[in-house]
Amino acid sequence: MMSKKHNFVRVRFAPSPTGPLHLGGIRTALYNYLFAKKYGGSFVLRIEDTDRKRFVPNSESYIMETLKWCQIEPDEGAGYGGIHLPYHQSQRGNIYRLYISKLLEKGHAYYAFDTDKELYIKRKEYQNRGFTFSYNASIRMDMNNSLTMTKKKLYTKLNSGSSYVIRFKIPPGEKLKMEDMIRGNIVVNTDSLDDKILLKSNGIATYHLANTIDDYLMKITHVIRGEEWLPSMSLHLLLYRAFGWNPPIFAHLPLILREDGKGKLSKRNVDNFLDFPIFPLQWKVPETNTIIPGYRELGYFPEAFVNMLALLGWNPGIPGEIFSLQELINLFSLKKITKSGVYFNIKKANWFNKQYLKEKKGEIFSYLSIELQKRSISYEIDDLYKIIHLTIDRLHFVHEIWEHSFYFFISPSSYESSLFNQICHQNIIDQLEDCKKSLSNISQFTSVNLRLLFHKYNKKNRYKMMQIFRLALVGSLKGTDLFMILEILGKEKSIQRIDKLMKKIREKI
Repeated sequence: MMSKKHNFVRVRFAPSPTGPLHLGGIRTALYNYLFAKKYGGSFVLRIEDTDRKRFVPNSESYIMETLKWCQIEPDEGAGYGGIHLPYHQSQRGNIYRLYISKLLEKGHAYYAFDTDKELYIKRKEYQNRGFTFSYNASIRMDMNNSLTMTKKKLYTKLNSGSSYVIRFKIPPGEKLKMEDMIRGNIVVNTDSLDDKILLKSNGIATYHLANTIDDYLMKITHVIRGEEWLPSMSLHLLLYRAFGWNPPIFAHLPLILREDGKGKLSKRNVDNFLDFPIFPLQWKVPETNTIIPGYRELGYFPEAFVNMLALLGWNPGIPGEIFSLQELINLFSLKKITKSGVYFNIKKANWFNKQYLKEKKGEIFSYLSIELQKRSISYEIDDLYKIIHLTIDRLHFVHEIWEHSFYFFISPSSYESSLFNQICHQNIIDQLEDCKKSLSNISQFTSVNLRLLFHKYNKKNRYKMMQIFRLALVGSLKGTDLFMILEILGKEKSIQRIDKLMKKIREKI
C-alpha cells in the first residue's frame, strides 16, 4: 500500500466552488480522510477556484459545513490553516506563472497565438474531411504558435500585446506506462493526446497546471479522485516528468450510478431529490431560491450517511455492514475499491439509517416530547419510552415517530370506512358491550391479562373482535401490538374509545 518514496501520507480533497457537493464528491473526501487517518497522515482541503465564471456563492461554506457534519474535517487547508498557504488556487497565480516559465525555458511548453476564428476554420476543415481536429504534434507546426516563428517574431508578438495561451508540448510517439492503485497498469499512446492549454489568455492557470504544481508543493503523496479525471492522468504524469518531479500515487474511484440505469448520479438528478437525494446538506438554488433538502434535512444521521457512503464502491472484506468511523479507518484499503460503477439504492440508505436509529432512543424521545408539547398533550415519561420501544422497528427516521404513535395520545376522529361499514350492526354493539364489561372487571389492566380475555372467543371471532378493537383505538387497522395499546391507554381511555365507536355505529344504523 505504501510507496518507498513516501514515508508520510498526505492526501487532498480539492473541490471547485461551483455549487453544492454531491454524493460522489463527498465520497471522494471520505476515502481521502479514511486513507490519511489509517496511516497517521494529513488530510488537506484545497479550493480549486481558478474558473471564476462557474463560481457559485456559498459553495465554499457548504463544502466546509458538509465535512464538519460528516465528522471528516481536514487537518489543514482552506479554513483550517497550515504551512502551505494559500489553499485557494485563485490566490496562487504568481506561483503558477513562476513554474510555467520553467516549462517554457525547458521547451516543454509554448505560446499559441491562434485566434478563435483560426481554430474554428481548422476544425471545420478537418470536419469536412471526416476527421476530428486535435491540437497535437501532427498539427502544431502548421499553427500560429512560438514553435513556428523566430525568437524575434515571438518577442514582437509578446511586446505588441497579442493574445495568447500557453500549451503543453506533448512528446509524440510514446507509449506512456501508468499505474493506478485501483485500475492497475494502463498504457496510453501520447499520439492520442492533445497539447492542453496550461495558461489561459486571461493569464489564469488551468486546472491541469495548478493541480499538478499544488500537489507537488503541498507534498501530496496520494491523489485519490473520481474516475472522470482518469483521462487527465497521462497529462499530469507528463507534467511531473517535465518538471523533474516524482509523481504521487494515483487512485481513480468508480462512478456512483443511478439504480434506474439512467447513467451516473449527478447534480442533474435534483428534480427527483426524494427518489435520488444527491446532496449531503440542504442547498438553496441561487437563481430560483428553490430549497433542495439534503440527507441531513431528510433525517439521516451523519454516522449512517458516512457508513452507507463508505460501502458505495468499497468492500471491507469481512462480514457485516455497520461500521463506526474508527472501524472504517482501521479496515480501509484502496485495493478493495471496485473498478466498475456502483449503483446507489435509496432503500439501502434508509436501511442504514434504521440501524443507527436503534441507538437513538433519546433523540426519538425528545422529538416526540416536542410534538406532544406543541399539541398541549400531557404524558407519562415511562409511557413514552414504552411507546418508542414498541414502534422503533417501524421507523427509519426520528421524525416518523409521530405517524406511528399518534393514536396513543389522540382518540380517532374518523374510522377506516371499509371496515367500519362492515360492522354497523346491532350484534356488533352487543358484542362490544359484553367486551366492555369484561374489560371493566379486569383488576390488573395488563397486556397479558387482556390477551387472555380474547382467548374466550373462537379463533375466527377472536380475529374479528381484535380488528374491531383496533379500529376503536386507532381508527384504522394500523398500529403496534393491540394489547400493548390497551395497556398503555389504560382501562378508562380504552373504554371511552370503544364507547365512541359504538356511538358512531348507532348513528349509522
